[in-house]
Amino acid sequence: MEPSFLDGKWYTTEELARLLGVDGSTLRRWRTAEPMQGPPFVRMTSRVTMYSAHDVEQWLRRHRVEPERAA
Repeated sequence: MEPSFLDGKWYTTEELARLLGVDGSTLRRWRTAEPMQGPPFVRMTSRVTMYSAHDVEQWLRRHRVEPERAA
């Protein structure tokens, strides 16, 4: 079952950037890249973008590199 919007944690661009250890401009660049990169997001307004903790966790899991496969 999908978590509901109100049940999960949501992050702003700057909050998520701090958690991931990247600059906010990196997340903004990922959102505008062709093809789009980075975790799914919701554009609330032209200045506010939010990221669901659930979506970010799924995105991180999909991009995980197993050391034995990286070689």
